[in-house]
Amino acid sequence: MSDSLDRSIGLLDRSLVFITGKGGVGKSSVTAALGLIASRAGKKTLICEVDAKGDVARLFDSEPADFDPIEIRDNLYLMSMDTEAALREYLRIFLRLSMVSKLGPLAKTFDFVANAAPGVQEVLVVGKLCYEVKESNYDLILVDASSTGHIVSQLASPKGISELVKLGMVKDQIKWMEEILYEPSVTSVIVVATPAETPVNEALELASKIDSDTDVHLGALVVNKVMPELFSKAEEEFFSSLRDEKSLAVFAKAVSGDVTSLLNGSAAALEMRRTAEPHIERILEVSDKIHVALLPLMFGIGSGLRLVRDLAEALSAEWDDLLWVD
Repeated sequence: MSDSLDRSIGLLDRSLVFITGKGGVGKSSVTAALGLIASRAGKKTLICEVDAKGDVARLFDSEPADFDPIEIRDNLYLMSMDTEAALREYLRIFLRLSMVSKLGPLAKTFDFVANAAPGVQEVLVVGKLCYEVKESNYDLILVDASSTGHIVSQLASPKGISELVKLGMVKDQIKWMEEILYEPSVTSVIVVATPAETPVNEALELASKIDSDTDVHLGALVVNKVMPELFSKAEEEFFSSLRDEKSLAVFAKAVSGDVTSLLNGSAAALEMRRTAEPHIERILEVSDKIHVALLPLMFGIGSGLRLVRDLAEALSAEWDDLLWVD
């Protein structure tokens, strides 16, 4: 992994940021939190859901979005990627074709070409995002991107198509996509994990692949849902000392209640933190090469706008000097 540390430009001062990671690690929540931070800072921000699952819409208590962006908060817009709609838009803008009469046969041709030539569907996704940057329609585009199994092929797709097509209009269009996608001051990637063996393994492997197999800037690793250190060492020892029957009875009488649940809860919290520590340490081992942020587990919040707001606050507190560089 090459040295990606660079504080000359903030992550949210770029124009296009992809957020990816293994399913279930909270990449949609992190994307939503970053969108809230950016929009509150006055940036006209678009969130694009590539997998079209509607997770970001649910987090903002919004109606599901489609290919045409909707405004879900002041300065914050949401769209859902649709490769067929992206093909329509491409043909309309660049080839000046009437879609009413020509979409049917062209769609069949597209399916054939997409199956025969790797990267065609991926480049439509990336091309749509790069086009929005090229036209300066938004200050910032945040991409709730594909999971670890697909993101590398999407990021590498313009380069792959460029190697297949040597001349003509498509080659020219791929060129400006590459200028946007592979310019570190414009585009970056954030990889999200949780403090467990498989997500951390996949995050580190993905970070290495992005760095080696694409020309896209690798901006940061986020470890989400980290159990905070709730107790000092002395407090841990105190709780442990209360677990024998005699001490438990004295403590219960002193507080006028059943303290078993409290002690069991504290033990569970300590165990969760101790189990996560080796995986957190593995991520921190690369912190001299890539920025790392730890986001706390949000107790009892569930999902929705409250989770987004609390994550945004935690991200700002943990990472303010990386999100924005004056």
